[in-house]
Amino acid sequence: MSKTDFTLNVEVRTDAGKGASRRLRRANKVPGIVYGGHKDPVAITIDHAELQNKLQNEGFYSAILKLKVGKEESQVILKDLQRHPYKPIIMHADFMRVSANEEIRVSVPLHFLNEASSIGVKQQGGMVFRVMTQLEVFCLPKDLPQFIEVDVANLEVGQSLHISDIKLPEGVRSADLAQGPEHDQAVVTIQAARVSEEAAEGEEEGGGEAAGE
Repeated sequence: MSKTDFTLNVEVRTDAGKGASRRLRRANKVPGIVYGGHKDPVAITIDHAELQNKLQNEGFYSAILKLKVGKEESQVILKDLQRHPYKPIIMHADFMRVSANEEIRVSVPLHFLNEASSIGVKQQGGMVFRVMTQLEVFCLPKDLPQFIEVDVANLEVGQSLHISDIKLPEGVRSADLAQGPEHDQAVVTIQAARVSEEAAEGEEEGGGEAAGE
């Protein structure tokens, strides 16, 4: 599985506080912080347009990133991203340093294969219902996949695939299964079309009542 090289050019910042952050945002900069890796946290700024562009790629959220400060580089993962509630503005970004010989815990996107051609859909008229869209895993930085594939080709109506059914890349293990077999959650299922439609209609009609109970 090929990996994209993500490099961000950042600057170290010495000013702190809400006022300083507001000034940075007016200058189209994103305040952020880098922590972990047995080193002190470092406050940084990132060009908003550069970060926004990188975020267009799904792999950025689960990849090992390079933060470049001048000639120095740090390997990190994106741990948190704060966005403005209604404007297309990134408010803050948190990055965690990674070490080559220490496992990291990351949520990796799931890519579902053969949904339209699966037995349950093509032959039995069912509908695919994705229970999970990402999977939390443990692995060394070198083994981190940008996504994990889930093949539903042989799935029939009424059947489900659980975490334990997914073939994980070498060196990658599920954070849920690490807690025990009782955490083997369903990832995807195929439901009869009528059941799926009724469930969707029920959510639309009963959404307000359920929220108020």
